[in-house]
Amino acid sequence: MSRDDARRTLIAYDIPDDRRRTKLAKVLGKFGDRLQFSVFVTDVSPARLMRMKDEISDIIDSSADSVLFCDIGKISELSDDKFSFLGQSRAPTPDKAWIL
Repeated sequence: MSRDDARRTLIAYDIPDDRRRTKLAKVLGKFGDRLQFSVFVTDVSPARLMRMKDEISDIIDSSADSVLFCDIGKISELSDDKFSFLGQSRAPTPDKAWIL
């Protein structure tokens, strides 16, 4: 799978349990960049997205936790102005190494 197939996904979560929330943040950190305390952005292939979702499913309590996935689009078609901030910003890491 080529880099052209990778998609940018915004992930936000609401997890009341500190232990599960910490585990989830560590998993998401393997796949992408933290933008806010409970918001990450990933640039991953569809296969890696499925693996990430599987890992997340193993961590969360579906009766208490919520994880939102927002597909922003193919990274090969995105412009740099997709994110804007007020106050402190944590822009995604540009062109980091790819593992497909």
